[in-house]
Amino acid sequence: MKSFAQIGAGCLVLLTLGSASPAAYAQRLRSPWDGQAVTMTDAPYTCPQPPAFAKSLNAESYYTDEHHSIIDPVKQKAFRDATEAPTHLGEWAGQAADAYRTTGSRAGASCVYALLEAAAKAQAWSAAMPTGQGSYEQKWLLAGVAMAYLKVRDSGVGTADQDKAIQKWLGSLANRARDYVEGKRSNPNSDAWNNHGYWAGFAVAAAGIAIEDKTDFRWGLDAYKIGVGDIRPDGALPRELDRAGMALHYHLYALAPLIMLAEMGEANRIDLYAENNGALHRLVKLCEAGLEDPTILEKRTGVTQVVTLPYGGSDIGWAVPYVRRFPDANLSALIAKAPWVRYTTWGGEPPE
Repeated sequence: MKSFAQIGAGCLVLLTLGSASPAAYAQRLRSPWDGQAVTMTDAPYTCPQPPAFAKSLNAESYYTDEHHSIIDPVKQKAFRDATEAPTHLGEWAGQAADAYRTTGSRAGASCVYALLEAAAKAQAWSAAMPTGQGSYEQKWLLAGVAMAYLKVRDSGVGTADQDKAIQKWLGSLANRARDYVEGKRSNPNSDAWNNHGYWAGFAVAAAGIAIEDKTDFRWGLDAYKIGVGDIRPDGALPRELDRAGMALHYHLYALAPLIMLAEMGEANRIDLYAENNGALHRLVKLCEAGLEDPTILEKRTGVTQVVTLPYGGSDIGWAVPYVRRFPDANLSALIAKAPWVRYTTWGGEPPE
């Protein structure tokens, strides 16, 4: 396994998973949905036709400043146009998977298989990407579709050939995500060390569970350890504070994959919530406070925070599994106010 190497103060620190029980890796890797019974039904589900597939993706960032905090609307539209197809694939797969989980719809589970099998046969977006933004989209796509697949993999509707094709495709995307991050690790100021590294870890870990690859799973958990290792005593992430007016947004965006990784750890009897003296709880508290009063981040950055109301899935969906384990009345109230908690990049509805 390729372990991350964290470089700092002239020393090399190899990250290990000391909190994992030996038995955790001796059994089949589990997802947060394993062991939850779903009664199959004939509830109808209309499956969309797959989007237009391509092997590569030429997308560019739409931020205009050095903090990546100011959006150019023209560039943003170009970005959305360029990423429409992979976004639709992840969105549709997640919606179909949730239809199966909530109604038992055989048609919903079959839709996930149909969409992902078509993508696998086309080797959709599995090439080396020409831009960094393309690599970001590649890992976000992997996170969403891998989680959608995990929701239906035990439904019994997929064939062995479908599983084989889909898992091979997920593995190829995981390799791309790993290669991108590892290629950037030598630069301590690169995007491999901020929320993008955590999202890559989440995507690769989810794929690792889906394809029963313990190396990928551990790689993802290593990314988690890097993330919680960066959390300061006040709960802040220094690299996300550097996002100026988007600091609150990016703290929330960094928290989401860390929570999802912690949930995957729990499913495999690995207590990641306790890592670094429970540092993740400090980040949660800061994000919770920031959601209620964004000036908390304004005081830390000196810049008014960009806030879009109402808070939705990408802002608060991570709290759904968190409050189940760690009850918090304020977080529960924020969840209750949200019009939705689903988010395409974690496969639709979060674990409950």
